[in-house]
Amino acid sequence: MTSLTYELTLAGLAVGSAAALTGIGLIVTYRATGVLNLAHGAVAMICAYVLRQLVVVWGWPLPAGALVTLLVVAPGIGLVLDVGVFRPLARREAGPARTLVASIGVFVLLVGAAVLLWGPGARDDVPVLLGDDPWAQLGAVVALACLVGAVTRWTRFGRELRAVVDNRPLAVLSGIDADRVAAAGWAFGSFTAGLTGVLLAPYVRLDPYGMPLLVVEVIAVAVIARMRSLPVAVLAALALGVAQAQLTRLHPEGWAGPLVQAVGANLFVVALLVAALVLPGIGGRGRDALPPPVRPGRVPGAWWLVVGVLFLLPLGFAGADLHTAIQVPALAVILLSLVVVAGRGGQIALGQAAYAGLGALFTALLTARGVPGLPALALAVPLVAAAGLLTAWPAIRRHGLALALVTLATGVAVSRFVLVQPYATAGLSLGRPAGFGGDRAFYALELLVLAGCLALVAALRRGRTGRALAALRDHEPGAEAAGVAVPGLKLLAFVLGAALAALGGGLLGMGLRAFDPEAYDPVRGLLWFAAVMVLGADSLLTPLAAAALLTTLDAGAYAGTAALALGLLATLTGRIPPLTDLLPREARPPADAEAPAHATRGRPVRAGAPDDRTRADRPAAARATRGRPGRTGGPEDRTRPRPPGVAQAPAPVPGLHAHALTLTHPGGVTALDHVTLDLAPSRITALVGPNGAGKSTLFDCLAGTLRPREGRITLDGADITHRSAHARTRLGIARTFQRLAVFPSLTVEENVRLGEEQGHVRTDPAAVERSLRLLGLAGSVRHATAADLPTGTLRRVELARALAGQPHTLLLDEPAAGLDAAETAALARVLAALAADGLTVLVVEHDPDLVAGIAHTVHTMEGGRIVS
Repeated sequence: MTSLTYELTLAGLAVGSAAALTGIGLIVTYRATGVLNLAHGAVAMICAYVLRQLVVVWGWPLPAGALVTLLVVAPGIGLVLDVGVFRPLARREAGPARTLVASIGVFVLLVGAAVLLWGPGARDDVPVLLGDDPWAQLGAVVALACLVGAVTRWTRFGRELRAVVDNRPLAVLSGIDADRVAAAGWAFGSFTAGLTGVLLAPYVRLDPYGMPLLVVEVIAVAVIARMRSLPVAVLAALALGVAQAQLTRLHPEGWAGPLVQAVGANLFVVALLVAALVLPGIGGRGRDALPPPVRPGRVPGAWWLVVGVLFLLPLGFAGADLHTAIQVPALAVILLSLVVVAGRGGQIALGQAAYAGLGALFTALLTARGVPGLPALALAVPLVAAAGLLTAWPAIRRHGLALALVTLATGVAVSRFVLVQPYATAGLSLGRPAGFGGDRAFYALELLVLAGCLALVAALRRGRTGRALAALRDHEPGAEAAGVAVPGLKLLAFVLGAALAALGGGLLGMGLRAFDPEAYDPVRGLLWFAAVMVLGADSLLTPLAAAALLTTLDAGAYAGTAALALGLLATLTGRIPPLTDLLPREARPPADAEAPAHATRGRPVRAGAPDDRTRADRPAAARATRGRPGRTGGPEDRTRPRPPGVAQAPAPVPGLHAHALTLTHPGGVTALDHVTLDLAPSRITALVGPNGAGKSTLFDCLAGTLRPREGRITLDGADITHRSAHARTRLGIARTFQRLAVFPSLTVEENVRLGEEQGHVRTDPAAVERSLRLLGLAGSVRHATAADLPTGTLRRVELARALAGQPHTLLLDEPAAGLDAAETAALARVLAALAADGLTVLVVEHDPDLVAGIAHTVHTMEGGRIVS
């Protein structure tokens, strides 16, 4: 027994050493560049193939082949990736989501290249580099970790690396060559990937799909180390490797035995899933959502006619065997799930292949128990949707890179513990429904299902939920401030995505007449994600084009062509737009043709006019106000619309009060120190003070973005301290942001309508028109996409959206930021009119003239306290 324990420990140390190398490389790359390199495993696979090619095929001596592979090929791959892929993204200040898409593109590109060069089969003749002694591998790993730690801590390069990590722009201004630091990080990271590959290849299956996924699984050690600590990553890798080896001794009896054995054999997958869900995630809530489409708008109907004809061609001109064509509609339904989750919702979802596989599995299990084919598929879809709910519930609080890791870990876990396990899939077969056994009949059924799914998603994208999803994608904090229940909306997107993927997976299995776990491999999920990103994630044409492209290329003579082409395009993300964005868009109807007669006064907005507006489009309150702020007069006063924040009949305005708020940031910095503030109805209260005084922190506590450590916030006597931001909006507390929080893929009118649909009062359709007219947006500018408008107009859009929900309290965070003098004066008149009509207004502002002109009460903050 002691001998067996020792042998298993040595085997575990060998696996743990390779995992530790992966962790070291990922951490160094992330710290030097900010990129979570999911292509690390693909680089490891390529280097293992290169070493085999040099030594086994070409007959090189092992030392020479290893030196060329590890010191030339591996760092060279890293430098090529830096210069050709990630450095251009860094210079364009691309967010984490774009760099993640690029790393997935590199992954897919390298996998496709390996399939083209060496074929899809596994190799078992890879040379052993360090022999069978795990202590040699462990010694190499420890020495490498110590070397990296010493360089980072005690050398000039290490100081430059830490400076770039802390603040890259400031480091560049200090004279540090950030590109050189990033290049060194990529070269070293690729070196560790190559070393991992050549060490692992003799002991695992070397093929283009298996090894990259295996290395992706051991990302767990870097996540446990929170992408920072090398010692933690090394210790976690060794501990997991030894524990996984020891668990192979377990052979429990009963129904749980196979599952326990699967867990023991895939402990790194379990660790990745737990770490991604439990530990604090990397990334944040800034620019880490998937970007909105470059050119939002509808595709002309002629394109849909062409696509429809192409999809119908196999029924009329192909023979009786439609084996290839029959896969296209099913795959299109799966990819449509990514349009909902990733394209419209902006969430990075890398586990859709798992839901497709579960759809096929549940359909096969139900048909094996006597349920007819179509009812079995209809039952499998809600079952997988429920599974999607269970897996999405703990993931919806994650953002960006952390969400990507959670969804990837979920997909890998489902594949490892369910889809490929004999206890779940042994002996399963999957036939076609009665009456649809022939290829033509089943293909026609698939087309009908696909058309229904497209109609469902099109209706979703056009309606209220679609606008809320687009707002979530464009600016999540802004969506919350508009009243969107973000957690529930994310759950809806993930559940609907899981249901669509399950439907497509079941159709795909029926079409192939078999349940094939490899058809739903996690690597295929990454390929599908890359395809949707390349073609345009928010276009309904994308799943159709991507499915046809993937199926056609994979059916050709050269396997891997699809992965190679799509991977190459994905690596260029940020430099070329999605391909469907290059298609012509349907022209918007003339503004006056859609706008009600009472909604516009005067001429449409002239191109080139100051701030893109004419006098008729200037804020109505600005034209109606004469003399001091708040006083109205003149002939236009009779037609000035009532601000939408106030009901027609006078009603008591709830009072918002902050009682002894205290908040301390991590590190011990006290931002608020027992701050008490009362906001009076029908008055404008201003907060002023130097930067760092605590104004924004107090503002965010009132808005629900932050929660104080002590104290409470009450609304009309009710404690709302723990209410979320969207809940406070629906209670009547609206806000704007210092940095604009508009939704660039929506039009001006859609932005404002979202505020009405999600706001405090959602039963007054006229609120949208009143808000547009009040802020001078009722002309043709209402149909312009927000991404194309200047700052002054966008400030009015944001304020109009806040007012469309008819709040009783309005919180404005530096509303004059970016405005010129005329725009600031117009804003002052609007705010004065709103307060005169009963709104409670809080303004955080640095412009003393604006504060002096509108504020009834001014509070000064210093050091986290209100001093006057």
